[in-house]
Amino acid sequence: MIDSKIDSPYYEIEIKEKLATFQGALKSTIFIGQCFGLNPVIGAGDIDTAKLRFKLFSARCFYSIISIIGQSIICSLCILNVIAWSDTSLPSLIPLVFNSSNCITTILFFRLAIKWPKLCQYIARIEAVNPNIDGAFISKCNLSCVIVLTLALVEHILSDLSKIIFVVDCHPNTNKYGAFIMNSFPWIFTFMEYNNFLGIYSQVINIQCTFNWNFSNLFVICVSIYLSSRFDQVNKKILAVKGKVVPSSFWRNVREEYNRTINMVRRVNDVIGGIIFISYTNNLFFICVQLFYTLSPLKGYEQAVYFMYSFSFLVVRSLVVSLAASRVFSASKEPAYALYEIPPSMYCVEVRRFLEQIHRDSVAMSGLQFFQIKRGLVLTIAGTIVTYELVLLQFGANPNSK
Repeated sequence: MIDSKIDSPYYEIEIKEKLATFQGALKSTIFIGQCFGLNPVIGAGDIDTAKLRFKLFSARCFYSIISIIGQSIICSLCILNVIAWSDTSLPSLIPLVFNSSNCITTILFFRLAIKWPKLCQYIARIEAVNPNIDGAFISKCNLSCVIVLTLALVEHILSDLSKIIFVVDCHPNTNKYGAFIMNSFPWIFTFMEYNNFLGIYSQVINIQCTFNWNFSNLFVICVSIYLSSRFDQVNKKILAVKGKVVPSSFWRNVREEYNRTINMVRRVNDVIGGIIFISYTNNLFFICVQLFYTLSPLKGYEQAVYFMYSFSFLVVRSLVVSLAASRVFSASKEPAYALYEIPPSMYCVEVRRFLEQIHRDSVAMSGLQFFQIKRGLVLTIAGTIVTYELVLLQFGANPNSK
């Protein structure tokens, strides 16, 4: 009943007049992603979601497809290298996991672009019925973009700097750039002769993959901030009438808004579930890898600085993603605490239905329905990291052996 009301054309005329805040909050995030071939939709910078569309034969889609092809080639070379040398040690598997997972991320964002216009238009209809009065989440999304991408840039610079210093020390009489590229991407030049074009191509793809790795986390953070703000608005409306006598129609309207927010979360989960899943698996793997390298003997202070910073950055970024996404679940339960404080004289059927819905429905971000992101998931991931780290330390190869 509520979904049919939202999907009806009655509210189309209101969308343009009321700010589609979901579109406004993620405008900067989507634009930055499109610079690296992600989410190639047209009209992402426009407030009016009616202008948002996916067009296969467009420059954005062409750029995204070229990026997928380029990343797929690098991924194929990683697979061939593992097969050719029959080497399944950790140093050989790291580039394979890194390139394949980020290639999949680019494909998932291309798939997201197909569904993105309809999702944004659906959310805009909900905003037309219940406009979000708290615009602070837009600033939070923009601040998250600046912080995450800046820290990621520092991590990438430290990584390249440690490799450059290694090349300068170990290859003083060779082409420095060529030695840097061959040291950074040795699996490519197992099958091909080095040339400058191939070196630049490899570096461009590596920068794209590094950005995609960080952007998938940033995207989940920004979407989670918006969804939790919708639940916070419901809770604020309930707290605003604390101790006041209000009619049952008020509780019915608030419950319907809460129900629309639940449906919004489920639709968003259906669209971005794959991105959440690949983001968490990527973080889990590379936290284990960086911790393994950090606990192993390192050559030079530049390697020590890079691995310590990279490990710290990965842990903090993964923690922020988990806390932001778990906030959706905790915010969906907060209205219950305010409803329990309603005096008996105000208790009615609508309040009882509201409480039953809050306790019955489990509303949380999820990765393809394999797991729900709640605060307890952080401790589960920490336990998993410790377990796998012990396995790596016992059976993993020496990372400096190659």
